[in-house]
Amino acid sequence: MMTLVHLIIEFFKIGVFSVGGGYATMPFLYQLVHTYGWYSTEQLTNMIAISMITPGPVGANMATFAGFQTYGIIGGIVATLALIFPSFLFVVAISKVLKTFKDNFWVKAVLYSLKPAGCGLLAAVGAGFFKDNVTSMPALILFICLFALSFKFKKNPLYYFFFAAIAGVVLQLCGIKLV
Repeated sequence: MMTLVHLIIEFFKIGVFSVGGGYATMPFLYQLVHTYGWYSTEQLTNMIAISMITPGPVGANMATFAGFQTYGIIGGIVATLALIFPSFLFVVAISKVLKTFKDNFWVKAVLYSLKPAGCGLLAAVGAGFFKDNVTSMPALILFICLFALSFKFKKNPLYYFFFAAIAGVVLQLCGIKLV
């Protein structure tokens, strides 16, 4: 029962502080790996990949998967509701006063500063994922190739996830281990 309470508290906090959409939840989910050990970084990587290809908001999908991994179906429901509840409260609370303050210097400054902060958090998670998941030479080569292709062709990231999945299957069939 205490795990369920911790799940509610942690995902409520994630909902409060993950400003900017679903990808902003990743640093917090990554931290939960090390704080509680509810799931591994490999499972988190899989949750992110699945969340990106399933319908719905990425953050809510990741909360559902993380909650399910931690506490089953009830955990998935509770984590998702705890994640979206702060946003709901925030929207209801500010919807009436937003028009009044939309041109306020301080409001603009805060919103403008959230973008680089979110980018920094995502970069930190990316470095952590790299350290935890790129553990062999074939994985490093695959990473470098996909990274270069993403800069050269600027396609939707789903193309690169799909290509990485196919490459992983082919390499596994050839007996080459990526992890």
